[in-house]
Amino acid sequence: MTKSTRSKRAYVETYGCQMNISDGELMEGILTNSGFEIVEGPENADVVLVNTCAIREHAENRVLGRVAQLNGLKRERPELVIGVTGCMAQRMGETLFERAPYVDLVMGPDGYRGLPDALENLEEYRTNRESRSSVRGPQLAILDLSLGENYQGLEQRRTEGPTAWIPIQRGCNHRCTFCIVPYVRGPEKNRDPLEILNEVRDLVTRGVTEVTLLGQTVNSYTFADLSFPNLLSEIAQVEGIRRVRFTSPHPNDVTPELVEVMATEPAVCEHLHLPAQSGNNRTLKRMLRRYTVEILLEKVEMVRAEIPEIALSTDIIVAFPGETDDEFRDTLELMKTVRFDEAFTYKYSAREGTPATRLPADQFVPPREAQARLEELIGVSRGIRAEVNAGEVGRTDEVLIERVARNPGQILGRTRRNKVVAFNGDSVRIGCYTQVMLETTTGATFAGREIGQPELVGGT
Repeated sequence: MTKSTRSKRAYVETYGCQMNISDGELMEGILTNSGFEIVEGPENADVVLVNTCAIREHAENRVLGRVAQLNGLKRERPELVIGVTGCMAQRMGETLFERAPYVDLVMGPDGYRGLPDALENLEEYRTNRESRSSVRGPQLAILDLSLGENYQGLEQRRTEGPTAWIPIQRGCNHRCTFCIVPYVRGPEKNRDPLEILNEVRDLVTRGVTEVTLLGQTVNSYTFADLSFPNLLSEIAQVEGIRRVRFTSPHPNDVTPELVEVMATEPAVCEHLHLPAQSGNNRTLKRMLRRYTVEILLEKVEMVRAEIPEIALSTDIIVAFPGETDDEFRDTLELMKTVRFDEAFTYKYSAREGTPATRLPADQFVPPREAQARLEELIGVSRGIRAEVNAGEVGRTDEVLIERVARNPGQILGRTRRNKVVAFNGDSVRIGCYTQVMLETTTGATFAGREIGQPELVGGT
């Protein structure tokens, strides 16, 4: 890499899921190791990378608006490099240059290892260009999907704090008809467990006591003869790790073996995200989810029988093409039957390239009706969450202090069951564990009061 490139400053702005957050940290680590300085805002950067999500159209429109804003900086500083990375970049490819001609780099999720070289190539092109006329350029697209790229051997640039995301899997072998992920991240690729365990041990030396394992269908992880329950158990036994979480699992891989590890390993938290997507069997079949409502309910019963304190969350999509009002009512009934602690609710968003977009046009639910279904689902979900949380007022839980709360003089943390609690305290105690009585709830979060002698240091 050229000397001039080594002194450059980069800013990574991330949108989307936890995997995207982890990818943002990965890009920052790659850039840092190549001599870049990571800065806190685009105004101070020579390179701005917008790390994107492609799950819904709204997310992509938001990114297009954001890069248009960044073009204002580029007009002031023509040498500024604007890159769009991640799932949206992979999905749209070089058409992004047509939608946003001020973008210099388009890079999919399997291209990050080559990020410094790509930026150097752009720099050399500009340096060697004889004229800075009105000719547009240079522009570079890196969109190859690799069957073997799981970023083994590369280090993320992690933010300080007691928690960390650990990607153990990239891509997905499922072909849910609504989902773009397999087409923008490729097939499932699982990391070597020895590297994962070494990463966990290294994080412990940095003060991390809680890790969350990441994958598109994280519990389908296998490597040689090692299954996900085996890996989860080994990570839970790493000295210094006090909590282990994982997301996002697929219901089909919630097995008795996994539930046994969750029930018997003290470090594994009593929380399970179980994406149902729908409460109707015909819709689930057309989504290609490969389970029925009855099977899902059996999984819920199995988990609750072994872990009575388990908190369950879910994902739900309404207005999938062809969904009737009665089928939507089945989803509401599922919500009332399971009583999820939290639900992430979405209106179906057509993603070009996915099988669902090829369904007959007359099956697509009119936007107004789709929005009405979403609003009704949100109302039911929030009502259930409020009732569940109201029933927990008065209990005392262990809380890991994660950050400063919104109100002055308060700190915020999470219980093992993923409940968010704010209470009076000093920010110097971030990373500590303490016992907190849940005194009140807004329906979504809790206000609490510390009980007993608080820990003065995090971890043990």
